[in-house]
Amino acid sequence: MTAPPLISVEDFFGPPVRSGATLSPDGTRLAFLAPWKNRLNVWIEDLLPGSEPRCVTADETRSVHDFRWTDDPRWLLYLQDTGGDENSHVFRVDLEDSDAAAVDLTPFPGSRAVAIEPVRGRAGVYTVLINARSIAEFDLYEIKIATGELTMIRQSPGVGRYPMLGADGKVFVFAMTADGTIDITRLDESGAEATVASFDGTDYPMGISPMQITADGTGMWLGSNRGRDLAHLIRLDLETGEETVVDSHPTLELDGARRAVEQTSPPLICDSATGELIGVRYLGERQVIHALEPGFADILKNLEQLFDGDIGALSSDESGQKWIVSFVHDRDPSVTYYYDHNTGSSRRLFRPYPHLDPGDMAPMAPVNVQARDGLTLPSYLTLPVGVQPESLPMVLLVHGGPWYRDSWTFDPIAQMLANRGYAVLQVNFRGSVGYGTAHTNAGVGQFAGAMHDDLIDAVNWAVEAGYADRERVAIMGGSYGGYAALVGASFTPDTFAAAIDCVGISDLSNFMRTQPAFIGPGIINSWHRFVGDPADPDQLADMLARSPISKLDAIRAPLLIAQGANDPRVVKAESDNVVERLRSRGVDVDYLVFDDEGHGFVNPENSIRYYRAVEKFLAQHLGGRSQQ
Repeated sequence: MTAPPLISVEDFFGPPVRSGATLSPDGTRLAFLAPWKNRLNVWIEDLLPGSEPRCVTADETRSVHDFRWTDDPRWLLYLQDTGGDENSHVFRVDLEDSDAAAVDLTPFPGSRAVAIEPVRGRAGVYTVLINARSIAEFDLYEIKIATGELTMIRQSPGVGRYPMLGADGKVFVFAMTADGTIDITRLDESGAEATVASFDGTDYPMGISPMQITADGTGMWLGSNRGRDLAHLIRLDLETGEETVVDSHPTLELDGARRAVEQTSPPLICDSATGELIGVRYLGERQVIHALEPGFADILKNLEQLFDGDIGALSSDESGQKWIVSFVHDRDPSVTYYYDHNTGSSRRLFRPYPHLDPGDMAPMAPVNVQARDGLTLPSYLTLPVGVQPESLPMVLLVHGGPWYRDSWTFDPIAQMLANRGYAVLQVNFRGSVGYGTAHTNAGVGQFAGAMHDDLIDAVNWAVEAGYADRERVAIMGGSYGGYAALVGASFTPDTFAAAIDCVGISDLSNFMRTQPAFIGPGIINSWHRFVGDPADPDQLADMLARSPISKLDAIRAPLLIAQGANDPRVVKAESDNVVERLRSRGVDVDYLVFDDEGHGFVNPENSIRYYRAVEKFLAQHLGGRSQQ
């Protein structure tokens, strides 16, 4: 039994050689992300073998991650913010003029553009929501891509009310109300609203996902928990309010909330030309796709045979015959293929990380942990390759959100840690999404309570199963996972030998008071319901009792803390206050601040710097392998 060679942090967290490939509407070219001046930018390449790619964006400051073709293959759109402030603008690239600079189509300083959608039946026209008039209100605009003409279609009826365009120019509103109810309303020319449907917001802490206007504009596809525990797909008739079940799975939940948090493609697979629904994604230990149309069922069967992972990103030309597909895999990430259904031919386009040998990567195994009250916690265990899986140093890697879930995938953090000799345990504790409403709602009122008990129970499970050495366990995470790491170090100081907090919350009340205005009433069904409202004195007292800032005197284990200076969600003061207090007591704290980042790290040199520090910190306090 031989451990693989030590793989560098740069190899895990440097930029991919290529990623994110999508097919042009006419099926002749692909667009993808690749490095240019050490930043991911968009490149274009003809599909003919041997064609030379060319870079079509030129962002030297911050990597591009979100781009898309328009219905005219001349124009490509991408989103970019400033230093992680999340105020993304929509930029247009002219693929026929290599000298033309990118054009900001939403040029309102300090504004945020979201929900870019094509207008069916009007070539070259898209809608977008922009908070240019008021930071907390998103108005509906129309953009003509070729000219850049930007026109407001309908002003938002108020904070937390988001207009959408239906058939024949009708406007509908997704509304999050002050009492937590979620309404779908019809908006007439006078501004009067008529309710089409209402949903109990307590079942949707992150809002309804998916929520997509149907191809004909007369309905809306919604991920619904109404009348059942597991979310399924319904169609809401926007005239009558009638709800019809479109598709469901008997044991798995629609993979909507997780994808909404990731801001990746929705669980709905639609025809690229017509917009009609052809497939739905569900997620358990692995993904299941239901094909809703016979032609796509044939295509799906052939795509699934290309590789042994789960189907990830999909794109096709307007004929629906040419496809690009990437695969989710625990040891070989985002391998990408081209498939032609007309001929049945296929070829691999690229592996994003060709320098990583899948044989050196650690399998990600699903395991179930029983919480002390009997709740099943679906989890994933990654064990180092070539090492006897007994009494290992272990990292409890806690996901963010907390309204998110870990899933079977290539996790570079887990792989880097496993390569250093650590067992890695990832737990979908109560409050996580993806396992039904009851599992999520079991987290209400349980911050630093049963949600943390779940993590401790998972550590005990790993120790009792013989995988982990109780004296060498660290807790690590980002966002909510960073909060969990601070809770672990302060509330249960005897459990963890070290803690790593990245952009984590230290003071729940301060965190809620400093939330960006664009979140609006979305906070009611999430943070207010699960934790409390700081405006209520009794709830404020409880929030402080559940905040690590109130228990810093109990911390004895060394900490590594990392923070983006421009983070709009967890402001820098959340980390500054912890570091100042602990250092005044002589507690060992390593503190990294990244001046050009926000809620997480985008630029590769920052990720590399952070994970080098993680590697060194854990080697020092848990005894794993290190290059340093």
